[in-house]
Amino acid sequence: MFRHSYAFYRVVSVVLSVIAVMPSALHAATPVHLSASGEKWAATTLRKMTLEEKIGQMIMPWARVEFMNVNGPDYLQLREEMRQYHVGGFGVTVFTEGSALLKSQPFEAAAMTNALQRDSKYPLLFAADFERGVSVRLTGATGFPAAMAFGAAGDPKLAKEFGRITAEEARAVGIRWNWFPVADVNSNPANPIINTRSFSEDPQQVGRLIAAYIEGARGGGLLTTAKHFPGHGDTDTDSHLALPRSNADTQRLDTLELVPFRAAIAAHVDSVMMAHITVPSIEPDIKRPASISSNTVTRLLKEQLGFKGLVVTDALDMGGLMSVFNGTAAEISGDEAVEAIKAGNDMVIIPADLQGAYEGLLHAVHNGVLSPNRIDESVLKILRFKASVGLDRNRFVDMAGVFQEVGKPENQQMAQNIADRSITLLSDTDGLLPLQASDNNSVADSTRSSAGGKTVAVIFTDNARASEGGRAFARQVRQKVPGATVLFVDEANVRFVKDDLISAVSQASRVIAVAEAVPSARRTVNGQGGGSAGLDQSGTGLLTSILETAGKKTIFVAFGSPYVGIGLPPIGTYLCTYSNTPESATGLVRALFGDIGIHGRSPVTIPGIAQRGSGLDRSALVSKAP
Repeated sequence: MFRHSYAFYRVVSVVLSVIAVMPSALHAATPVHLSASGEKWAATTLRKMTLEEKIGQMIMPWARVEFMNVNGPDYLQLREEMRQYHVGGFGVTVFTEGSALLKSQPFEAAAMTNALQRDSKYPLLFAADFERGVSVRLTGATGFPAAMAFGAAGDPKLAKEFGRITAEEARAVGIRWNWFPVADVNSNPANPIINTRSFSEDPQQVGRLIAAYIEGARGGGLLTTAKHFPGHGDTDTDSHLALPRSNADTQRLDTLELVPFRAAIAAHVDSVMMAHITVPSIEPDIKRPASISSNTVTRLLKEQLGFKGLVVTDALDMGGLMSVFNGTAAEISGDEAVEAIKAGNDMVIIPADLQGAYEGLLHAVHNGVLSPNRIDESVLKILRFKASVGLDRNRFVDMAGVFQEVGKPENQQMAQNIADRSITLLSDTDGLLPLQASDNNSVADSTRSSAGGKTVAVIFTDNARASEGGRAFARQVRQKVPGATVLFVDEANVRFVKDDLISAVSQASRVIAVAEAVPSARRTVNGQGGGSAGLDQSGTGLLTSILETAGKKTIFVAFGSPYVGIGLPPIGTYLCTYSNTPESATGLVRALFGDIGIHGRSPVTIPGIAQRGSGLDRSALVSKAP
C-alpha cells in the first residue's frame, strides 16, 4: 500500500543497475552564469509549458534521502506525485529523530538526484540548507563550524573558501542551490533561532563575510541565498513556532538590518529568502508578515534595493506564517502560496500540503487573482536560474565525482583550521590555560596548570547519544588525560548524576564545564513557547551548582551559543567555540592544552560578560624534546 503524503517526499538511492545507465557528467564546475544559449533555452521552454507545469515550477517540497528500491511502491508514489504536480525541484534533507538529523550518505544523495532527474520531464533544481556545508546532512563531507565562528576568526578569505568547498561538494551530489548565507545581524542575545547562524552583530562584518562566501560559492557553480529578509536578527521568537516581531524603525533598518542585504546584492547573490516576521515600520498590517507583504517584497526589496534575482519564501509549513491563516492544512497552504506570489515572491517552498499549494495557485489564475503574465514572470526567472548552473545542458552527476569531490583531505584541513582560529578566550582571571596533559605527554611544561588524573569534564547537552561534538570532545580529552572523568548530562540523567557529579567536582583539581547549546528549529525548554537556544532549567541548575562548588578551578566553555553563560555565577575562565561540531571540539581540546594558540575575537556582545571584539591571546606551547 502506498504511503500518501503531500507534505514530504521520501527520496531514494536507487539500485546500481539504474546508476549504471546514467550519462557521464563529471566536468569541472563553471561559475554561475546565464549564457545566451541558456537564455534562449529558458524562453523556449517557457513557451512549451502548460499552465499546470508552470505552477509546479513555482513550488518546492522536501525530498528526504533514504534508500528505496526504484520499483518499490514508495518510489513509484513519489514519482507519481512529482508528475501529478509537475514539481520543478526539491529541497533536499534527511529524516530527524527529535532535534537530531539522521544523516545519510553522499552516494545515496547523488543517486537520488540522478533518479529523479531521469524521471522528470524538465530538469529539476535541487536545493538544500547547507548552512555548515554539506556535512550538515551527509556524512563524510567537509565539516565546517557555524557562521559565527567565521566572525570570530575574522578573515573573509576563510568565508570564500567555505563557499568554494561547499559548492564542490554540493554539486557532486546534484545540489546546485544553497539556502545560505544568513544575512541576519544577530543584535539580540535573546534570539533563539538565528544566534550562531549569523556571522556577527556588526552589520559591516556580516556584509563582508557574506559577500566573500557568495563569491566563493558562485565561482564554484553554486547558487546562493541571502536570508531572512528584511532581517531576523533582532527578534526573540522562533518563526518555526510563532510569528516574531521586529520593532526596528526605518532608520535603524537602513543602518543595521539592511546593510548585509545590500552587500549581498552588490556581490550578485542569486536569491533572497523572505522571513516570516512582522515589521510594522515596513508593513503596518501585523497579520501580513514580510513573506506575504508587497510593501516588503516588491517595494522595499525589488524597487528600493533594486534586487532583480529570484525571491523565495521561507518554508510555508512554519508556524510563524501558518498562524495568520485559518482552515485545514490544504486550505492554509493554498492561501499562503497565493498571498506570497501576489506579494512578489517567485517561488514558495515546503508547503504543509503540496496539493493545497498547487491547487491554490492554479485556482488563483483561473479566477483572475493572479494573471498568466505574473506566473510567466516568475517561471522565466526559475528557468533562467536553472540554466545559469547548466541544467539546460546536463541534469545528471557522475557517481565517480562523489568519491573525488566530497570530503577531500585538504578541505577537511581547511575546515579544521577555521574551527581552530575561531576559539575565543573571553576571560582567564586565574591563568588556568593552557592545561597540562598527562605525565607521559611530551609537552608538559611547568608554566601549564596541572590537570593530571584529577580533571573532571562535564558536557551539558540536549541528547548525549546524538551529540557528535560532545563525543568527539570526550574522546580527545581522555586521550590527553587518560585518568580524566568525563560525564554527559542531559534531561534524561540529570537527576541521577547530580550528587556523584558534585562530589567528583569538589575533589577535582580542574573542572571543564562544556555547555552545548545551539539554535534548533522548534526547540523549546522550560515552557518557552517562542523557542530557545539555551540549556534547560535542570541543566542550568546543575551547572550553577558546579560553578559554585568548583569556583576558580572551573573552565567554562560555551560550546555553541556564546550567550549561554548569561545569568550564571561569575566565571573566571570563559571560552567560546560558536559551534558544536566535531571540528569545533577538536579545536577546543587543542586550545585547552596549548597545542594551538588562541586568537579569536567575539563577533557579538555578551551582556555582563564581554563586548564585541573581546578576546585574550594565548600562544601555542612548543613541545620539548625528550
